[in-house]
Amino acid sequence: MPLSEHEQRMLEQMERALYAEDPKFATALEGSGLRTYTRRRVYQAVAGFLVGIALLMAGMVAKQVWLSVVGFLVMLGCAVLAVTGWRKAPKPGEQPTGGQQASRQGRTKRSMMDRIEQRWQRRRDEQGH
Repeated sequence: MPLSEHEQRMLEQMERALYAEDPKFATALEGSGLRTYTRRRVYQAVAGFLVGIALLMAGMVAKQVWLSVVGFLVMLGCAVLAVTGWRKAPKPGEQPTGGQQASRQGRTKRSMMDRIEQRWQRRRDEQGH
């Protein structure tokens, strides 16, 4: 449910007041921390992928099939982590809690938020606002 014009103005006013009062805290709330976390996770996954390649090659050189299989599994797991981390990373200037929630948990949270919003709207209507 979109915000009314009055609610949008109030939100913008609160944001301006927050930036004026504590700009460092306000920029920390913008989601750059989440962006840094996901970027670091992707870099770690890439490093793990390279370790997996090294294990795969070492297993081939030492003629140890189990070591090559472990290397391949490490590569596969790190590739999955890198791709999912890259997809979840918010773009610069984007809100970290965007509407793109594809997981079951995201749908559950969204439906819970819809119920809360409906209750709130019903209470406001009952009070005559």
